Amino acid sequence: MTHVMLKDLTRRFDDVLAVNNLNLEVESGELIAFLGPSGCGKTTTLRMITGLLLPSSGDVQFDGKSMVAIPTEKRGAVMVFQKHLLFPTMDVARNVGFGLKMAGIAKKEIDRRVSEMLELVHLPGFETRRPHELSGGQQQRIALARALIVRPNVLLLDEPLANLDANLRLEMRELIRSIQREMSITSIFVTHDQEEAVMLADRIALMFNGVLQQYDVPQAFYECPNSTDVAHFFRNDNFLEGVRKGTYVETGLGNLAIMSEHVVQPDGKVIVTVRPEDIHLIPNGEENLIQARVLAEAYLGTYKQVQLDVMGNTWLAHGPADFTAVVGDTITIQLPKSRIWLLPHTSEK
Repeated sequence: MTHVMLKDLTRRFDDVLAVNNLNLEVESGELIAFLGPSGCGKTTTLRMITGLLLPSSGDVQFDGKSMVAIPTEKRGAVMVFQKHLLFPTMDVARNVGFGLKMAGIAKKEIDRRVSEMLELVHLPGFETRRPHELSGGQQQRIALARALIVRPNVLLLDEPLANLDANLRLEMRELIRSIQREMSITSIFVTHDQEEAVMLADRIALMFNGVLQQYDVPQAFYECPNSTDVAHFFRNDNFLEGVRKGTYVETGLGNLAIMSEHVVQPDGKVIVTVRPEDIHLIPNGEENLIQARVLAEAYLGTYKQVQLDVMGNTWLAHGPADFTAVVGDTITIQLPKSRIWLLPHTSEK
């Protein structure tokens, strides 16, 4: 297992700052995700870790040793790309065993380990098939087996599931996670899919415009985002301005009680946020009741999504599937104090 450290990692392309002063640690055996919109610096970071790109400044360290001057092939890091890049003229066995052959490993040992890897990716008996005889999901499994067979110190995956349909993506997520846990390989993958990052990663590094916004466990991005931009990326646009005063927040809709030991923003101007699924469309008490006007509703199978006007702000709330609201009506909703989170006010940054 390998500990990875990125120190002040920066990469420029002419006048474009693709990655800006990135600092983070990946613990040995951990699986982390670089998440963010296209062009935010995720893949550039991955390529600097593997050595396909040199940083403009900063350092990439494996177990405390700088890798910047170490060639890609000697870093012990392997990369699985979005495109499978299998050799079309080679059968599966030769594709999977290619790295071992280049390393001069004996054929008998290569055959043994190829068989072992195909068992691991649930494709035993596929040795003699050619890439064109495989489905997209099978090709991606072979690419994964080819990476794993060399027993890398660090496994890097660049949006490996982007070309698969929904069912295959789910299947491959489960396979990658189970293999990673079984082999305890330090792993880093890139994705723009929040669900994928949340399902797979121990921690998520969210990036915008080359800058790390938040590095935390998946749950924190829902319950404890550190900015409105982070909350928005995780599909929460329920914001209300207020002023924190100890155990409550003054707002235009009245005072809202909060769990003071839970929130981190100090007294002063703040942004109040509550996720849609945490709003009570049917209040079950007298605390934190506010008025909202119904703008729209939509039935989404297991729940009802209701669009609300809260002091001129458009909020979303999720309620029971049988909840009925009349568009235009004013209703009373409840914000549980245990689910209220406070964000820094833009003017206070």
